[in-house]
Amino acid sequence: MRKIIMALIAIIVVAISSCSESTNLMGDSLTSNINKYEITTDTFDVSTQSIKVDSVLSRSVYSYIGRLKDPETGSYIVSDYMTQFHILENQTKNLFPDVTDLEDDLDFDFVADSCFVRIIVNSYQGDSLAAMKLSLRELSKPVEESGTYYTNFDPVKKGYVRMGDDAIHQDVVYSMTDLTTSDSLRNVYRQKGYYETVDIPLNEEYIDKDGYIYNNYGTYIMSMYYDHPEYFKNSKTFTRNVCPGFYLQCVDGLGVMTEVAYTQLVIYYHFKKGEVNYIEYQNINATEEVLQTTHITNDQSRIDKLIADEECTYLKTPAGIYTEVTLPVEAIKNGHENDSITSARIVFNRMHDKSDFSEIILEEPTQLLMVHRDSLKTFFETNSVPNNKTSYLATFNTTQKTYTYNNISTLINHMWARRNKTTNWNKVVLIPVQVETSATTSTTTVSNEMNVNSARLVGGKKNKHTPVRISVIYNRNQD
Repeated sequence: MRKIIMALIAIIVVAISSCSESTNLMGDSLTSNINKYEITTDTFDVSTQSIKVDSVLSRSVYSYIGRLKDPETGSYIVSDYMTQFHILENQTKNLFPDVTDLEDDLDFDFVADSCFVRIIVNSYQGDSLAAMKLSLRELSKPVEESGTYYTNFDPVKKGYVRMGDDAIHQDVVYSMTDLTTSDSLRNVYRQKGYYETVDIPLNEEYIDKDGYIYNNYGTYIMSMYYDHPEYFKNSKTFTRNVCPGFYLQCVDGLGVMTEVAYTQLVIYYHFKKGEVNYIEYQNINATEEVLQTTHITNDQSRIDKLIADEECTYLKTPAGIYTEVTLPVEAIKNGHENDSITSARIVFNRMHDKSDFSEIILEEPTQLLMVHRDSLKTFFETNSVPNNKTSYLATFNTTQKTYTYNNISTLINHMWARRNKTTNWNKVVLIPVQVETSATTSTTTVSNEMNVNSARLVGGKKNKHTPVRISVIYNRNQD
């Protein structure tokens, strides 16, 4: 019995010693290497200022026409636009009836009954009852698609608009609410989601550049279609040989800025088969696949007064003011050269406008792009999209009234690696943008905001509020 008891005690001692030897390594075996890192945090002040932008790239999904008075500056913002028309290559044979397929009892005169340019309204700012007047003018030659056009590009001054008594120069008065229709019908349109439209008739006698006379512009299009079908092969041949496009200008009225979804050239015609008359029409659309440019005029001297306000910074569109941000990259990296930055968060707070009237009239931009100062123009010219490395997108928080960039650590590292190589190496710019996804190509487009928007941000050289700050989280390897 004594030997048995001694054996049991020995077994227990061995078991206990085995357990005590293995517990020294238990932590390393059950936890990851992250426990070997030390996490620290810090915050740094950020300097900001307003910078003036006299023009922006006019490439956009939408076009704009109208005139509004800016309550902040007292200046008038006027938008006009130029548009071409798009023809699909597989659409050529279906634009108008094929004469080779005409039946013996089919009577077709190749003449348009009517023709007009239709503006399809996506949205508008201002007074829906304000009377506006626009002027439609045809181009004498197409604006080349290979060019880069900013909002200060004026087709009239550049010689693209056809002059003379024979050129199309059609005026029309319109408002966003058509008072010629009944209230009940307008309500039906709103509930069904119909677009508002503005029609510009082209039914007067038309004389083309070669001196040939047609009863209207639609008949000219149809005649060219049957005489030169090769001109309708695609958008390029159509623009160069048939219709270079139109320039639509706001010439009178105040209080409405219209965002145009697309523009149509509509042609009505008829034919007779037996004893029955048939009425048909054809739409030729202006879409993002062809060139459209928006021309904006603004009083730059009044914008200078807002730039001089150093107690805040501004975001102002179109072609107005951006906010430039100088990031304290050297201070962030000082003493942390070998540490990794896992997070760098920065928030921009919107201030109340200086007048209640401005607050009612002007909306704040919805989407705000942060892009490196050196890429201010090339980002848009190369059709770039935010990559969360050197460019970021923030959406306005309507509850907190803020724009938040949750993690720009990659940008900080990018700047640090290229420090002092350019004057603006540590600067970014906040730019109001529109983000759209094409229904036809499924591609995302980021373009400059062209609506009349404005916001004051906390910041500036003489900021009286809590400074703009960037919050940084570091990871330091303890090995």
